Order: sequence, then structure tokens, then C-alpha cells
Amino acid sequence: MKKYLLLSLSILVLIIGMCLYKKYSVNMYQKDFYYMDTMINVKLYTTSSKADNLFKEIDNTYKKYQDMTNVYDESSELYKINNSKLETDKIKISDDLYDILNISLEHSKVNNKFNINMHSIIEVWKKYRDKGEGIPTSKELEDAKENINSFILYDTKEISNTNPSIDLGAVAKGYATKKVAELLKDNNIKSYIINAGGNVVVGEAYHKDYFTVGVENPTDTSSLYTKIKVNNKSVVTSGGYLRFYEYNGKKYHHIIDPDTLYPANNMLSVTVVTEDSALADILSTSLFLLEPKKALELAESLDDVEAIIYTNDKKILKTKGFSKYE
Repeated sequence: MKKYLLLSLSILVLIIGMCLYKKYSVNMYQKDFYYMDTMINVKLYTTSSKADNLFKEIDNTYKKYQDMTNVYDESSELYKINNSKLETDKIKISDDLYDILNISLEHSKVNNKFNINMHSIIEVWKKYRDKGEGIPTSKELEDAKENINSFILYDTKEISNTNPSIDLGAVAKGYATKKVAELLKDNNIKSYIINAGGNVVVGEAYHKDYFTVGVENPTDTSSLYTKIKVNNKSVVTSGGYLRFYEYNGKKYHHIIDPDTLYPANNMLSVTVVTEDSALADILSTSLFLLEPKKALELAESLDDVEAIIYTNDKKILKTKGFSKYE
């Protein structure tokens, strides 16, 4: 009888030990989210109990920024700014939205091709892209441009009530991903991978020297044209090879040049490597709007920024310091 009791106790202790090991041992846990029209995969190297709690906070973080910056949602803060009916000169805005707008406007001083006040023009192109046929007339685009009102962002966390046409598609996802990375660091998660479409952020590689981020070949998305070895960096790619439609044998993508009002046609893709995910998101669009030579010059003028460009004639151009990631 004692033998059976000891055996039962041993089995119970083993089961409890296995449960505790699973709960408190470090493993890779992952979860998918869908926000900002993007499938987002997050991998955490931590314990199961901590992962469960963090996944809830990650979900809340992405939802917060989607709800804030959704230009089509009447309840979003951005929609209310663009379509305000308030009889005031200024509108008070949240700290986060102020921060997103501020870093966007600051970068537009570095590259005036980067313009967040273009939603009306983007919307014209979107209607044709959704139909998958035709292209806007010059008059449609010029009329849309004429109807865009300028705005002022004040240090008091206010914005002028001018009914602008702000679109944050080139920064919102990167900013939200930056906030998720900060959340993980605040919770002592050192090793993680966040893959939000073309936006990738990684922490320290777990039990290896570095994480490897593959970059799609824009002429053959089933293959990679380069691999980037990084720790604690953001890797963001922009290109016209995924979100586009074809009309009369020509492709029209979603990244619009504010000068021509047509999709930019300077390169096939650009990938930016830097620490700040919001800046990487902005830069990937900003550089894509420039000629390759000017894009490289801009990237090299900024601290902790490297870039690689896939040109229209299938050449690979890199900033001088990019080789440290290969």
C-alpha cells in the first residue's frame, strides 16, 4: 500500500513539476493579430504566463492606434480632425496623436516629398484601385489637391481647425509597432520578433548571434534578394509590388508622389534599417519618393540609418554602412 502511495505521490510531483516547468521556463510563444489592414505576427521568448498577459496588452496597443488614426472611422480622432464641425480655431488632440503628427512634420522638413496631408488624393486613387480599372484624370487629381487645406500643429498639443486631409498610412503602423516594442522592453522581454507586414522589429536574438530578416525580391516575391542580420533594430520595406492594380498593361501602386500626384516610379523597393520603427516606417516611404541617388544621400545623412534599394533596372544600391548587417 505504501509503495502505491509513494508511486502516486511521485507521479503527482512529476506532473506538478512539468506544469511548473512549462509555466516558468522560457520558450517561444507567438500570436497573430490583424490591424491596419495587416496581418501582424508577434513572437516572444518568455514564460507562458507572461506571454498570455503581454499578448493582451499588444492587442490593446495595436487597437488603440488603429482606432486613433483610422481615416475612415467616424469615431477616430483623426477622422474628427479632418471632418471637424467645431466652431473653434484649434482642436485639442491626444499626446500620442500629437507625437505622430510632430515626427511626421519634422521629417517633411528633411524631405518635402514626404507629405501626410494628402488623403483626398490617395482616396481618388483608392477608388480606381478598388475597381481595378481605369486611372484618375488630371482634373480629378488637381481638384482633390485644390480642396486640401493646410494645418498648423501647436506646441500646446493642439491643431488648427481647418479640415485638413491628413493620412497617416506611412507612419501609424510603425509608430504602433514602436510602442509594442517599448511595452516588451518595459516588461523585460529582451528577445522578440514583431512582423507587421513590411515592418519588422526584433530584440536580441535568443541563443544565437542575431536574427535574420529576409527581404522579398520585388520581381519575384517567392524569393529573397537579401538577408539582413540584426539585433534590436527595425527593418521596414516599402515598394509598389504588392499593393497595386494593373490597367492597360501598366501597374499603379499606392505610394503617391505629392508633386506629380501619380504613383512614384523611382525604384522597385527600399528597405531601411534603424532602431526607431516609426522613423523606419516614415523613411521607407520618404526614400521611395526620391531618385535612388538622392535617397541614398538622405539615408547616409541621418544617424543610425542604413538602406538598401532595388532599382527599376534590377540593380542593388546600398548605403556605405549597410554591409555591417550582411
